[in-house]
Amino acid sequence: MAAVVILQDKCVGCGACSIACKKENNVDTGMFWSHHQVYLNGTFPDVQFEYIPTMCNHCTDAACVRVCPTSAMHKDENGLTLHDPNKCMMACPYDVINYNKPNVDRSWDSTKTIISDCTSSAKEMQEKTGEPVPYYNADREATYPGIREKGTVEKCTMCDHRVKNGLEPYCVTICPAEARVFGDLDDPTSKASLLLSKYESKVLKPEAGTHPAVHYVRSY
Repeated sequence: MAAVVILQDKCVGCGACSIACKKENNVDTGMFWSHHQVYLNGTFPDVQFEYIPTMCNHCTDAACVRVCPTSAMHKDENGLTLHDPNKCMMACPYDVINYNKPNVDRSWDSTKTIISDCTSSAKEMQEKTGEPVPYYNADREATYPGIREKGTVEKCTMCDHRVKNGLEPYCVTICPAEARVFGDLDDPTSKASLLLSKYESKVLKPEAGTHPAVHYVRSY
């Protein structure tokens, strides 16, 4: 089963995973497949800061798969939780599924300018460069639409288009601190398995009973 182990003691909170995910998966403005939670614990001046990277947990017993009447949410051969964007509904306890609202403008179609009569709008840049969508990654189209339609849902696929070709999810590859480790938990010799055998791990919302495939070790 594919899994990601996040070493929180290595994470520097730079947000490279979120930026890389947007670039790899053509994620629109205001939406994140890879995100984070920030907590401040304690009372000043004794305050502790905690930064928790988040993504779809690709749960073994995924609530979204369990309740879906159309099989839109399903598990693939690697244990990844995938979806049919034309069918699926949301039932995720982790709030990591995004909805492309049907009545909002795409950021790249915007005619708004930062400085009136001075800077170009996204639409003008589109027309002048001949690029219909900025920073578009065509590789995403291998398994899902490169740009998801309005009125459909989308979420982290753990870069299934890369995993199918023997590559790591892009957020793992791009992490400058090597705080993310991808591996097969069915292989006891994988680095992910070895980390979980060495360190006590935790998952988000264990009370949900979904058995996430994203594990956290050490502390931030």
